[in-house]
Amino acid sequence: MPIDDTHPEARRVQFARLRSMTMGERIQMCDELSTMTTRLSRQAIRETMPNAPESAVILRWIELVYGKELAVRVAPFADRLGVESKRQ
Repeated sequence: MPIDDTHPEARRVQFARLRSMTMGERIQMCDELSTMTTRLSRQAIRETMPNAPESAVILRWIELVYGKELAVRVAPFADRLGVESKRQ
């Protein structure tokens, strides 16, 4: 049985809100949650590597999310990492 600490009334309100959302609103919410998750996970890595350059933080994130093989393939381009991701 899954752990659920959400009160049944709160769960009912959540589902009602989700049902009332348009597809565009749902997609926007998913995009915002994904962006927030990426930002928070990179921040957590950054805190464990306080003196590392941003490119090293992003390489570590790539390794954790996509695997070591991809991180190794991307590593030669590390000097380019973090340029566009500053907004995240």
